[in-house]
Amino acid sequence: MRVLVTGAAGFIGFHTAKRLIERGDEVVGFDVVNDYYDPSLKEARLSLLAKSAATAQGNWSLVRADLTDQAAVKQTFEERFDRVIHLAAQAGVRHSLTHPRDYINSNIVGFLNILEACRDQSIPHLTYASTSSVYGANLKLPFSEHDGADHPLQLYAATKRSNELMAHAYSHLFRLPTTALRFFTVYGPWGRPDMALFLFTKAILAGKPIDVFNQGRHSRDFTYVEDIVEGVIRASDQIAEPNQAWDPMHPDPATSNAPFRIFNIGNNAPVALMDYITAIEEATGKKATIRLQPLQAGDVPDTFADVSSLVQAVDYKPATPVDEGVRKFVEWYRAYYRE
Repeated sequence: MRVLVTGAAGFIGFHTAKRLIERGDEVVGFDVVNDYYDPSLKEARLSLLAKSAATAQGNWSLVRADLTDQAAVKQTFEERFDRVIHLAAQAGVRHSLTHPRDYINSNIVGFLNILEACRDQSIPHLTYASTSSVYGANLKLPFSEHDGADHPLQLYAATKRSNELMAHAYSHLFRLPTTALRFFTVYGPWGRPDMALFLFTKAILAGKPIDVFNQGRHSRDFTYVEDIVEGVIRASDQIAEPNQAWDPMHPDPATSNAPFRIFNIGNNAPVALMDYITAIEEATGKKATIRLQPLQAGDVPDTFADVSSLVQAVDYKPATPVDEGVRKFVEWYRAYYRE
């Protein structure tokens, strides 16, 4: 297939594009390659994608442009795609507290441009990244797509929930099949430098202390990036369809009488943050110096994904143990940074 992957220089976008290239698809990446974090890491990912295309059956090309550039998005879509996998976004909870307009521009305006282009070109299926952060103030665990998610705790989550609502409007009005994927704490090789695993590993190897928030009383449904990619591709391959049993008197938030759906993708096995740090210590062979800190604004104490709908729909459930995933990240980190 011919697949557009936005955010292809990013963490999850890179892994997704690489897997599609390796299976023989013609992949077009779309990324502005900004400096939200070290652009050299993004360039290294892009170089690896070019090398993968040189040795695999698939093809690879890159459009360097901003999602907010409506003309650039429209021009990119002039060559028809069989699938669009939209992974570009302004990520990060902390950054949203100080740079809110970055999120409106990338996550709202940029997403509108993608929706409009998909509508204009009658794209067979749009799959896009959402986040477990949309569950916000919800305390009922595990988090289910079939429960409401309308109390976000920061603007990042609010923009991603907005994406889901925008997508439903386009699925209803224009019969555009859309699938939202709520990712749960993704980690692994080539991860973002602002993520906890990256920060902790860097500090522990350097013999520096790490800040652990909420006095360490967090648990997260840590999900290995290759497991996320498998779920993304399976969901993208299977085009969303209307739920024939959808009841407007008792509406299910995760489905619709339009070709629209929402899936969680998580490991379905929460891990205490302190146990996660122990796994990093074992992988690095070094003990962490921990500074306990209060809960940060916008954070939720715990996450836990109900993935039964994903399993039923695409016959897949993430399963990489945290110890194994952390070890693979540390091996990559040491090789990449020559530690």
